[in-house]
Amino acid sequence: MNLKKAQYANGRLRIRLGLALTLLGYLIFMIGAEPVFFGLDRSPVIGFVQISVFLVGLGFICLGGYITMNGLWYGHEKTILADIGLRLVSTGLVIAVVSGMADVFGFGTQPSPEIPYYGPVQALGVLIGEIVIAVGFILQIPFGIHQEPVENSVESVVEGNQESLEVITN
Repeated sequence: MNLKKAQYANGRLRIRLGLALTLLGYLIFMIGAEPVFFGLDRSPVIGFVQISVFLVGLGFICLGGYITMNGLWYGHEKTILADIGLRLVSTGLVIAVVSGMADVFGFGTQPSPEIPYYGPVQALGVLIGEIVIAVGFILQIPFGIHQEPVENSVESVVEGNQESLEVITN
């Protein structure tokens, strides 16, 4: 029964690693989205570097969330909804990156040689991408999966002692 303990420990390790990566991504995202909080604001407009940094942070958040959700499912088979959720997270990240970098890719409101402009349409696209990511993570939550108790829990020891007493008295 050490296999169950190893699986449980491996799932917890994945959850912790995923949460740490998610928090790192959130920190990077905040540096890009609001650099004034960290004393790093050097320009009144949102430029290419700032957009890139918050999109990289969003990518780390998605990667950390994926690792965390896989840790929650560890040892159990995923449902089709969880697989759809993973694809929605990936799709939402693509929507956010393409929307945020539209000027850089050449199909935004500013012509290519100009400084990239993060306008309201791009902000709406990134917001829609973030909503799709959130829906994907909600679909990945393992509802209905109950963790099996560890072999040496108090209940199993009490049940084992009761069975031993019944054998002795009979």
